[in-house]
Amino acid sequence: MPFPEIDPILVSFGPFAIRWYALAYVGGILLGWAYASHLLRTERLWVRRPAPFTPSQMDDLILWVALGVIGGGRLGHVLFYTPSMIWTDPLGVLQVWNGGMSFHGGVIGVTLAMIGFCWRNKLDLLRVADVIVAAYPIGHFLGRCANFINGELWGRPTDGPWGVVFCNDQVLKDYGFCPAGTLARHPSQLYEAALEGLVLFLILRWATHGAKLGDRRGVIAGLFLFFYAVFRIAVETVREPDAGMPAFPLGLTMGMILSLPMVAGGLYLIWRGMREPFPERASP
Repeated sequence: MPFPEIDPILVSFGPFAIRWYALAYVGGILLGWAYASHLLRTERLWVRRPAPFTPSQMDDLILWVALGVIGGGRLGHVLFYTPSMIWTDPLGVLQVWNGGMSFHGGVIGVTLAMIGFCWRNKLDLLRVADVIVAAYPIGHFLGRCANFINGELWGRPTDGPWGVVFCNDQVLKDYGFCPAGTLARHPSQLYEAALEGLVLFLILRWATHGAKLGDRRGVIAGLFLFFYAVFRIAVETVREPDAGMPAFPLGLTMGMILSLPMVAGGLYLIWRGMREPFPERASP
């Protein structure tokens, strides 16, 4: 299957360019903000407890989350996948627009942002996390689609009819050669968009609207951690390991190693939240 001719740059104005990758982050943050605010305003979702915080507080939190996503995602990519950049190209660490973001780094960044916000506003961290993670898959879906448009994070070679040759005139124009070669490869970006984006969103949508698990502290966050990690580990089996990564034992990849603690953490949060008794209903 040929790689579609889509310019990673949507429009440019002289030296300034608007890229699909940047739009995915902006769109994901704005749509996630709107969806999280909608959850907080939907009273029927909060049966045994009130909503964990107010829509106006969400308006303040979104800036913290955005900084955590971008800052944590970029630093995570550098530390986990390209640590040599710190001394070979220190200014490149700041060039987020060139791509290179780590989900696991973003999780750490957003967690630290939420800890700071909750401490400052005296909010329950686990319940705030339940709302934020319910909205996260929207941005992840858009981000993985942008990865596909950029022709990055491609999968391993495949003989399947759905394999994509990540080489076209646009790639040759940008790089002068085809980084992925001329073999058909798994479109692992689209696998992740489907599993970690669409399917994960539907699971969490069931948790918030069907099972109404927002009343149980940390359970939705636990479901997010568990299912994201399971989906990521599954896709890592067909995703090409990042360049420069060492050969880990047992066929593990960096993505798998970073996801394994999320499985344990997610199961713990689910177990803990389902056992915790409900308190008397009070103001958030």
